[in-house]
Amino acid sequence: MTDSGVKHDAGKPLVLRGFLKQFPRAVEEVARASEFGAAKYTWNGWETVPDALERYSEALARHLMKDGTDPESAMLHATHAAWNAMARLELILRKN
Repeated sequence: MTDSGVKHDAGKPLVLRGFLKQFPRAVEEVARASEFGAAKYTWNGWETVPDALERYSEALARHLMKDGTDPESAMLHATHAAWNAMARLELILRKN
C-alpha cells in the first residue's frame, strides 16, 4: 500500500516548469506557426513529408539566415526557425 499524498514523479521531465513557464510567448508563437501550416496544408501533414528531416533542416537554415518577418505568414522568421527545429527534433527522437 502506498502512503497517502505520495506522487512518484522523480526523474520525470518538468515540462511545465522546465519549458512552458520559461518560454510561454515562444511556445505560443510556435503554436501559431503550427496553425498557419495546418491552414496552408493539413494538421500533422508534416509527419509524412518525404525526406522530412532534410527538408525541415533546410527550412530551419533558410529562416535562421533571415531577420524580421516572413512576408507570407507575417510571423517572425525566428518563429518559423523554432517550428522547424521542433519538427526536426521530433523526427529524430521518433527515429531513435
